[in-house]
Amino acid sequence: MIPIKTILHATDFSEHSSYAFQFACALARDYGAKLVLLHVYPTPVVPTLSGAAIPLTMDVPREELLEMLNEIKADDPAIVIERVLAVGEPAFEIRRMADAYHADLIVMGTHGRGGLSRFVMGSVAEDVCRNANCPVLTVRTNVGVIRAEKNEAAQREPAAMV
Repeated sequence: MIPIKTILHATDFSEHSSYAFQFACALARDYGAKLVLLHVYPTPVVPTLSGAAIPLTMDVPREELLEMLNEIKADDPAIVIERVLAVGEPAFEIRRMADAYHADLIVMGTHGRGGLSRFVMGSVAEDVCRNANCPVLTVRTNVGVIRAEKNEAAQREPAAMV
């Protein structure tokens, strides 16, 4: 079994992140791992003529964001959770925090965008998967609930015989 002592869960407070948090908690419980719950407040940047990007200085609603992080609770109170707020470019900060906390695994949600939408919006999950120094688990939907619903439907309706 691969030793997992620290799991980093990056959240943007979306539904997809909530599903990923459930996975992260289950893994933390099963491995007895510490869970680092991270939110990165994105810093807008202005591109320059040279191609460099200059971050804009802005007020970060730290208290509100920390309150939102503190509202995310594991079902199992035995899971040790450390909450972290970072400011910057999300993919870079997720990788940086994973390195800083010596994470053995990153668990994060993904919106599953494709095509033009991904090109325009970018993909934090894809960047993290390609460049992280540890394995990354991406979660798109609440797989457990969907599987349970399909199994219940299959039990109610007999299979057609051909």
